[in-house]
Formats: sequence, C-alpha cells, structure tokens
Amino acid sequence: MVSAFSCLAVQESHWTKTIPNHKEQEWDPRKLDKYAGIFRFRFWHFGEWTEVVIDDLLPTINGDLVFSFSTSMNEFWNALLEKAYAKLLGCYEALDGLTTTDIIVDFTGTLAETIDMQKGRYTELVEEKYKLFGELYKTFTKGGLICCSIESPNQEEQEVETDWGLLKGHTYTLTDIRKIRLGERLLEVFSTEKLYMVRLRNPLGRQEWSGPWSEISEEWQQLTVADRKNLGLVMSDDGEFWMSLEDFCRNFHELNVCRNVNNPIFGRKELESVVGCWTVDDDPLMNRSGGCYNNRDTFLQNPQYIFTVPEDGHKVIMSLQQKDLRTYRRMGRPDNYIIGFELFKVEMNRRFRLHHLYIQERAGTSTYIDTRTVFLSKYLKKGNYVLVPTMFQHGRTSEFLLRIFSEVPVQLRELTLDMPKMSCWNLARGYPKVVTQITVHSAEGLEKKYANETVNPYLVIKCGKEEVRSPVQKNTVHAIFDTQAIFYRRTTDIPIIVQVWNSRKFCDQFLGQVTLDADPSDCRDLKSLYLRKKGGPTAKVKQGHISFKVISSDDLTEL
Repeated sequence: MVSAFSCLAVQESHWTKTIPNHKEQEWDPRKLDKYAGIFRFRFWHFGEWTEVVIDDLLPTINGDLVFSFSTSMNEFWNALLEKAYAKLLGCYEALDGLTTTDIIVDFTGTLAETIDMQKGRYTELVEEKYKLFGELYKTFTKGGLICCSIESPNQEEQEVETDWGLLKGHTYTLTDIRKIRLGERLLEVFSTEKLYMVRLRNPLGRQEWSGPWSEISEEWQQLTVADRKNLGLVMSDDGEFWMSLEDFCRNFHELNVCRNVNNPIFGRKELESVVGCWTVDDDPLMNRSGGCYNNRDTFLQNPQYIFTVPEDGHKVIMSLQQKDLRTYRRMGRPDNYIIGFELFKVEMNRRFRLHHLYIQERAGTSTYIDTRTVFLSKYLKKGNYVLVPTMFQHGRTSEFLLRIFSEVPVQLRELTLDMPKMSCWNLARGYPKVVTQITVHSAEGLEKKYANETVNPYLVIKCGKEEVRSPVQKNTVHAIFDTQAIFYRRTTDIPIIVQVWNSRKFCDQFLGQVTLDADPSDCRDLKSLYLRKKGGPTAKVKQGHISFKVISSDDLTEL
C-alpha cells in the first residue's frame, strides 16, 4: 500500500483523478462550517470508474492509526484513501496479499506489465538495455507509473540491506528518467558523451543507494550545484537518489511498468478492451467454459477474440483480469480462480470461431496462476491473432476483462459465429458446402531474368472473388511466407489458386501459380508443386515451386 501511495504521488494527473476536488476536500480551520467529515475517492474497478464515499472515522488503537499513517501529524490522505479502498473491496482484510501493481491499477486504470530484469539479461545485452530505457522513458513521459524491487529469497532476508544500501523485498518508485548529453568540461571528467539516468524514491524516506551517483559518491561530488541543476539531476524529496541505467539493471530484479492508457494519442486508440464471461451450457456450440489448453476436446469452447497487427515488430501487451472475488473472503469463498490465455496466429481472412488447431501457429501463452491478472507482452509479426482466455478447469463461470495495448490500432473483436449465417443472399448464390484451410509455407527457386535482378516476392491466394495477399519478402528467390487463408466454398469446382508475384516499382511481375481442387478426400500432409503459367493445372511449367498444406472438410464447423 505504501509503495502504491508513493507511486500515485508521482503523477498529478493520476492522483487528482483518484482524489477528485482535493482542495475542496481539505480540512480548513477557517471554514469549519463547511466541514462535514465526508470524503470522496474514485477507483478504477473492473473497467469502470467507481466513486466511494467515507466518513472521517479511522481505526485506531490507543490513539494511534492501525494501518497506514504519515510521519506528518496533520496528513491523513493516505489513511483516508486506504479506508475508501478497503470499503470498495469489502473490508481491510481484503487488502492483505495485494500486489503493488494491483493497487496501482485500481487507483489509476493503468495497464500493468511485470518485467523480469534477470531474464531480460539487460546487463549483458547492450541493445536490449537501451531499448528498455526507451520504453521506460516513453511510458514515464506519457504519465505512466514505474516501480521496481529486489528479490528476497526468503522471509528472513525481507528488508535486509544490500552492500549498496538498497533493501531486499522492498518496492522503490521511479520519479524521473533522463538521457543527458554532457558538455565539454564534463565529457573529460566522465569520459562519455551521454548519461542514462533514473531517479528512484524509497517510500520510507530512508536507506538510500550508496553506490555511484549517490549523494556520497565521487561522481556526485564532481558536479557543482549549477551542473546538477543544468543537467536536471535534482532531488526534491527525502529518500530520493539517482542511479545510472547500468546500476539500475544490475541491482533490481523486478520492474513493474504501469502504462497510462486512458487518453488516445492524436486520436489513435492505443488500448482495446472488452468484458466477457465464461459460461456453461449443455450444447457444446454454446458452452463457453472449456478449460485450459490441456483440455484439448473442450479448450476451443472458450470465448475467442481476434485482433489484427497491421505491421511487423510492434509490441503488444495483453492483460486478462478476472472478476475480483476478495469481497467474498468473509463468506469463505476462494480468492481467485486459476486463469490464463493462449494466443494463435490464424488465417488472414478468419471471420468465424476456431474449432480445431490444424495449421494455426501457437504464438504465445500466459502463465496460469490464481492471481487477479495475468499478462503477456510480445513483439508480433503482421497478421491476425486469436486470443483464447481460459480458466484452468473447465465448467466454471466467471466474468473477465480483456485489455490489449499497442501503439498501432489492433481492432479487437469477439468471434461469436461458428460458420456463415443462413441468409436469403447465401441461399440465392449457394450456401457453402466445403471449408478449406491453406498454409503456404514457402516459394523457392523463383525466376530471375538476370543475375543482379532484385526479386521481392509476395503471394495472392484466390478462391472465387475472395483473395488474400501476403506481406512482401525483400530481395530473395527463396521466400518463407507461412501465410494462412480460409475459404467457405459452394463447391470444389471453385478451385483455390496460389499466385506468386514480384513486387516492382511500376508494374508487378507474375512469377507463376498453382491451381488446387482441395477436395475433402485429398491428403492433408505438406506438399510441393511446381509453378505454372496462367491457365489451370495443365498450363506450362515455370521456374520455382511452392510448399503448402491444404485441409478441406464438408463439415463447416471442423476448421
């Protein structure tokens, strides 16, 4: 709680939302006639801002506050905020065992991500270290909240001081982050052009860092007061200290990054969210509680959500939060279910629910744990992805909140239909009788007219009037695509055509195609066919071949 209070105080835009009209709520001895002993707070509760009103009666023993308190005798905002939060959750006991990030999210509505500093190997991988700095800088300047801690291997070492004055098992708040260019004089002193620095605060106001850049260090003493002010290396509070990025990565084990996702940037939506639920039904097609990936027969009965990553290499943060059950503690109910989710890369034109996983790539999985929230952070390639939120056990009911953060719009939506709807239009033009999945793995040995020609191949997969286009592969005659498509066909007389094209500045060049009947009785193994000219499966052979896998079924709910 104390760490969350310290974090909240860093960004005024957050604490003024949690404590609305704070000036009007302050006790003023000159306006005693307006004081009614009522205080208002706002919390982000399962996707919505909820207002909580309390009185000024705080629990004490022998006149001393039982829970949170301030060293300043006339400061009570933290104790009042804690009381309001306990009221929201049902009782003070419900606060026990909360993580700092849970509390920060409830105070601010931010999206939390936990980073394992040792797993990231930031002290060894220089590029990853500076990429981390860039992410932290961007998060902080956009109003995010960041805190960090040192692992305590056991209870005996909790709050034990390290050789450099830091406390194990204790949470520190990041209060500033700077990339500093040094002038000529300081360049000679520190032998570097740039400093990557973070400022941290110990919420207890003591036990500060005693290593490089601490107040007692040689580095700090070599800066004049004017130097520190010009470089922005100032400290405004007891318990604050500066560290280099290198020491920061070396000393801390866990980093909690809470991104400010409440405001669209330049009209661009960075956060997509949806409230859903796991429900039980006797009809397998209506049941939405299939359990985790281990339950292969029922797993895909869970809710399914699809989103689109429009460009390669963007970081996507996925967060699944279950309905908070701490308010039921006093009734003897368990705190939380074990939850998690799976992520699959699917066909570029997928519009209906998954029923079997034949060709889909398993792109990621969260941890499965009985915490309130689980998350997964990944850099994803361009394409469509289906996220399946699950409980560990099947056949249980509960609500959940799914949130996805990305710097590019991803268009999150739920897949609710199992197959195309029966409609007058479908019946008039012919309702689909066959569903076909195709994955084109590669196109190899492609034609080059002359030795130094640049070939930038891409695929066009066609079925009737519908087509799917792959991303362009740069300067290769051996292209790996792994492009997936799915088609609902009225008959197998409508073939699937896979064309390979060379992307050129003015006019794209046709490199060849294959024509497939894709009958349900055909072999489902990986195949390879030579490219041909236009004109069907008997057209003249061209240079190059493609490797692909095709699966067809006359059961529209098989794929």
